[in-house]
Amino acid sequence: MSDDLNLSNLKPAQPRKERKRVGRGLGSGKGRYSGRGIKGQKSRAGSNKMPAGFEGGQMPIDMRIGKLRGNTSADAMPIGPFRTYSQPVNVGDLEQRFESGADVTLDALRDAGLVRKLSVDVKVLGRGELTKKLTVTAHSFSRSAVEKIEAAGGTVTRLREPVERKKKRHKAAAPVAEEPEVSEADGADEAAEPSETEEAPVEEGEE
Repeated sequence: MSDDLNLSNLKPAQPRKERKRVGRGLGSGKGRYSGRGIKGQKSRAGSNKMPAGFEGGQMPIDMRIGKLRGNTSADAMPIGPFRTYSQPVNVGDLEQRFESGADVTLDALRDAGLVRKLSVDVKVLGRGELTKKLTVTAHSFSRSAVEKIEAAGGTVTRLREPVERKKKRHKAAAPVAEEPEVSEADGADEAAEPSETEEAPVEEGEE
């Protein structure tokens, strides 16, 4: 049968689009400038490899605008480019959503609707009153939250160790040289002895 598949009638499932052949003479329609125009940046090789935000060599917008002042070091969190984010949960919310003796975990906080996602750290804050005994597990706690939870008989479990901030060292003032003390006796002796520059008084008749 003529419909049998063989090498003579083998064709791809999708028609093959031929490659554009540029620079093959003026009669080809894509010769001389090869569809790039005469001059300019886009006519050069590598013009399609410019970085994102490239403005043709002029001063980029991120360098023209003003800059915000402030700390930009890694230990200056939560401000600057190294700022961290956390989901706040107050102890007053725990009082309303959980029963006494409950184990408050991250999954329990999400099921209660107090946090949205577990990929962001959770920090328990001390706003509100807490009278129930709870076992709370979170990434970090404020000082007032820990005091209120432990005052109600509960316990606190930190999932992340608190980061100690570096303390700024102040330069010590230069020591001031102390003047030697002069006793009253020494001062009287110095006043009694005439100095070398002073001349002795001349009496009358000795000239």
